[in-house]
Amino acid sequence: MKKVLMMLVAFVMMSAASNAQKFCYVDMELILSKIPAYSDAQKELDKISQGYQKEIETKRKAVDDMFKQYQSEQVLMTDQIKQQKMKEIETAEKEVKDLQKKKFGPDGELFQKRKELIKPIQDKVYDEIQKYAQAKSYDFIFDKSSGPSMLYAVEKLNKSDDILFNMGVQKK
Repeated sequence: MKKVLMMLVAFVMMSAASNAQKFCYVDMELILSKIPAYSDAQKELDKISQGYQKEIETKRKAVDDMFKQYQSEQVLMTDQIKQQKMKEIETAEKEVKDLQKKKFGPDGELFQKRKELIKPIQDKVYDEIQKYAQAKSYDFIFDKSSGPSMLYAVEKLNKSDDILFNMGVQKK
């Protein structure tokens, strides 16, 4: 009986503590979309990406042209020349793949540029959210835009506009 009573008291205390927690949510996509520096950074990244893609496509076309030329002339080639040409084509293909990895890979130039341009903006938003949470005594702030982790939210708990106001991006 004493154990049951202790467990009941513990359960009631935990329920009371969990009801006292304060939480809200923000929409990071909305916040970032309203920050001009973020839009500018996205445009610059798109421009850089298109340039890289154009460079890769040009090199890929050159490899295709090499292969077409090889196919049309192979009947006139000796076996040794055929092997040499195929090695040249394979080397060119490898160079294109390496270039693509260098530009678009996980540690590629585009990723590094993204970190350089976007991360400071995101860090500024995260810092503002943390200050907001501490000032308003929130225990949790969820991100609505981060996928299916939030299936429902009451709009009055959305504090995205407050964050934008505190950053000087939007008026109340």
